[in-house]
Amino acid sequence: MSILISGGTVVNSTGRSQADVLIDGEKIVAVLPPGAKTLGVDLAASVDQVVDATGKYVVPGGIDAHTHMEMPFGGTFASDTFATGTTAAAWGGTTSIVDFVVQYPDQNILEQYQAWHDKAAGQCAIDYGFHQILSDVQDSSLTAMDELIAEGVTSFKLFMAYKGVFLSDDGQILRAFQKGADNGALMMMHAENGSVIDTLVQQSLAAGNTSPYYHGVTRPWQAEAEATNRAILLADLAGAPLYIVHVSAKQAVDYIATARDQGQNVFGETCPQYLYLSLEEQLGAVSEQWGDFEGAKWVCSTPLRARAEGHQDHMWQALRTNDLQLVSTDHCPFCMADQKELGIGDFAKIPNGIGSVEHRMDLMYQGVVTGEISLERWVEICSVTPARMFGMHGQKGVIAPGADGDVVVYDPNGHTSIGLSKTHHMNMDYSAWEGFEIDGHVDTVISRGSVVVADGEFRGRLGHGRYIKRGLSQYLI
Repeated sequence: MSILISGGTVVNSTGRSQADVLIDGEKIVAVLPPGAKTLGVDLAASVDQVVDATGKYVVPGGIDAHTHMEMPFGGTFASDTFATGTTAAAWGGTTSIVDFVVQYPDQNILEQYQAWHDKAAGQCAIDYGFHQILSDVQDSSLTAMDELIAEGVTSFKLFMAYKGVFLSDDGQILRAFQKGADNGALMMMHAENGSVIDTLVQQSLAAGNTSPYYHGVTRPWQAEAEATNRAILLADLAGAPLYIVHVSAKQAVDYIATARDQGQNVFGETCPQYLYLSLEEQLGAVSEQWGDFEGAKWVCSTPLRARAEGHQDHMWQALRTNDLQLVSTDHCPFCMADQKELGIGDFAKIPNGIGSVEHRMDLMYQGVVTGEISLERWVEICSVTPARMFGMHGQKGVIAPGADGDVVVYDPNGHTSIGLSKTHHMNMDYSAWEGFEIDGHVDTVISRGSVVVADGEFRGRLGHGRYIKRGLSQYLI
């Protein structure tokens, strides 16, 4: 199958140009001047399909480097399967995800890795890779890290919160970081001080403060900032590269920026919810169906932050200055019925997570429209840097000969109304983004040379997506 994408503006992180893109089989084989001929052959007449991108942007397929499909959490499971989640991702212009293999204490890491392969195999509409969660660090964990790197799992996540579920103590974190320094793995951290949070949660519930709003109040910015700084110091001690996930507090960003200024391999991601949503809006959320429990729709960890404190503006600034390197979603969806409602009367029992895998590319493009980021930076933080950060550069995240044919044609003159009844394909009974209006639209999505979305229709298939065997991070200094 050969495809010519003609007449569009090709955008990479380094600039934009009018060019045609030729895909043959699964690979991009040429980026050519508009209307160019090869050996006198009219390409438009010789390919199997022509995609007219006139007046539109041609960008690398989006890479969401932080998803949780089918994740077990809080007595339930994330509502998106690999089938529904990757299909929704494709609708939104994302052509690759990196999901987290979950390991709870005393579970065998390699067996869990195989279990995630079993879940995903034959079920994905787009390509997928894996990170590995380490919930307890033993000698066997360190050995497994070496084995998983050979399998293309080159990033490992630890937690400073969720006692008895994911929490690792500082000694365990240090041992894992030392192994990362030895084998080249990128170490990832959920940075929140779990002991402080647990105490504040107990105090809040004892005082009768049980509504969803108090989830954020009991996970204050100080808990995130302290843990971020502690993780940075432990990574420095071990000599390991460190990636802080879902950064939401401006004080945490400042610790990351300081470490980077000192030459340390420290990186951070933020998520759309920390750019657009706030604790104040969560407090004011009331509905006829759910009352003040409506705010449970936006319960996630790290939590939403107070807009009055300037966290959202600081996140945008950090993306402009590269103090934060990319935007992922932390896609961990739960329905209100039978899942979020487990926390009625006790916010601590609300499953933590927001569904956004379908909307990340659109939401970040709106930042281009409003002047928060440039067009090239949009491509960089959504496609190019995720590929480099997680060992896929050259294969993913770039429009260049030899790269996978993962391409999105984006229409800046289109419009997208986000909401459950409009553009929502995730397996959820609500949308965290209900009512958001985007001045742009995903027009055509191509995954490894196959058109998966076009003309408002899903044309892909489950099983098309392949496992991405990743290399070591290509973003280290």
